[in-house]
Amino acid sequence: MKAVLFEKFQEPPKLVTVADPTPAPNGVVLKVAATGVCRSDWHGWMGHDSDIDLPHVPGHELAGVVAAVGKDVANWKVGDKVTVPFICGCGSCSECHAGQQQVCLHQEQPGFTHWGSFAEYVGIHQADLNLVSLPESMDFATAASLGCRFATAFRAVIDQGKVSAGQWVAVHGCGGVGLSAVMIAAAVGANVIGIDLDPAKLDLARDLGAEAIVNGGEADVAGAIREITRGGAHVSLDALGHPVTMTNSILCLRPRGKHIQVGLMLGEHASPAIPMPKIVGQEIELLGSHGMQAHRYGAMLDMVASGKLDPARLVGDQISLADAPAALMNMDNFRSVGATVITSF
Repeated sequence: MKAVLFEKFQEPPKLVTVADPTPAPNGVVLKVAATGVCRSDWHGWMGHDSDIDLPHVPGHELAGVVAAVGKDVANWKVGDKVTVPFICGCGSCSECHAGQQQVCLHQEQPGFTHWGSFAEYVGIHQADLNLVSLPESMDFATAASLGCRFATAFRAVIDQGKVSAGQWVAVHGCGGVGLSAVMIAAAVGANVIGIDLDPAKLDLARDLGAEAIVNGGEADVAGAIREITRGGAHVSLDALGHPVTMTNSILCLRPRGKHIQVGLMLGEHASPAIPMPKIVGQEIELLGSHGMQAHRYGAMLDMVASGKLDPARLVGDQISLADAPAALMNMDNFRSVGATVITSF
């Protein structure tokens, strides 16, 4: 099969031909129809993820069709149209037994713990636990964005933030996951503020339901949000993963507000300074949010089917597998609006 592979961190990946995967007894092989290019893939290529062994094929937000099935798989057959969370549970640890596969103690992640979906085919383990059936009406480019950005935002807003109608929600960083969070929070009736440096992304945030926007280049982002909300946001998400956006997210909250850390903070940003006086004095909650379990996709897909959510609006450039190395290396430039998706193999 054709695949994008890198042999050293921070060196240009190459389009190569490698052996096709075979399914594990409890797994499947998917023919990849679409796969997103995500900032998490960039972190992996930079060498920020200790799970990656070289040489490596990245890619973790994908959709496709079942091409081969392991002997122990009961619920899936060749030809099924599916997606998969980027965190795949093992099915046997205490967290999986509690239904919390997104923090599985022995989790596997395509594109990190094993070769991923920047390829014509990808292997997925524990298929009966981790695969998600897709509606025939959903195109593959849209479906690919669900596995990381959109599902991650859904869990952050709905399950972790417990956002409700009338609350003020600030979203710091209007990339793929941030714009998803804007749309989802607006869909449940929240008053959303989008924060970014890029006017095009701020315009899209407003189109997706943001009540207000703030340019992140302002001298006092947190103060601007507190003024708009007349006291501070109830819930605030750092959807980028940077010490500046994290700090702004915490400082813009009203007393007893919730900060949700969604964007990864790795490498030189792995140990940021936290404004602890605000957290203690105003009883601020700090919550992480990392992916979403396969069994929670039903609620999200029901909202898509009803028209309350439209993830297709978040798909940006559609590129070929041959274009993926350049797209991956340029992820840190934040130039794309919406999710860049590989749809041609």
